[in-house]
Amino acid sequence: MTDVTSGANVAEANTETVETETVETEAGTARITWHRAEQARLVLAVSHGAGGGIEARDLKALAEVLPAHGVTVARVEQPWRVAGKKLAPAPRTLDTGWRGIWPALAGPGLPVISGGRSAGARVACRTATELGAHAVLALSFPLHPPGKPEKSRAGELLGSGVPTLVVQGGNDPFGKPGEFPEGGYELVEVPYGDHGFAVPKRAEISQDEAVAVITEAVVEWTGSLG
Repeated sequence: MTDVTSGANVAEANTETVETETVETEAGTARITWHRAEQARLVLAVSHGAGGGIEARDLKALAEVLPAHGVTVARVEQPWRVAGKKLAPAPRTLDTGWRGIWPALAGPGLPVISGGRSAGARVACRTATELGAHAVLALSFPLHPPGKPEKSRAGELLGSGVPTLVVQGGNDPFGKPGEFPEGGYELVEVPYGDHGFAVPKRAEISQDEAVAVITEAVVEWTGSLG
């Protein structure tokens, strides 16, 4: 069941239309904020992590940049977040919510890139083959809990089964780029970036430049997808 919000909540931009849609899933009510490209060829669906929402700097930047390149961006709020809860549920519940949202994401009839940041990236990897995702975008993939490299989640990433791009901060405590195993995926490093892609003031690149590394990498990658 979907409910598309219109009227004052629909904003027009040069290359996109923004609208909000609610979707009922077995895990509760989810919400999609659509940033539609005028001549879309792909949909990039991205969800948030366990400690934040769709206002994360990387998700906002992708929504601002990609529609001009023919990619509609769907920023997805999982049911627990819509319900105002502070703690994310178990991974299986996150997967259930993502499965319930998927028909709405595939509704435009375009190939869908399944994506997310942190916990959302894990969900995208775990469900990609099952849902028929065109590719996976993993932002700040939490390779392991901070300080516990022995508890690797590499199997989820390596098991996505579809073309996958990882964008990882150079100083991410959940897994620095050099810790990632070899595999059939691409990895782009955001220099000095932490788990939220924030860079310290003393870094050799500015915060805006760090965000640009993300958007430019995703624009190039999505352009290469058939």
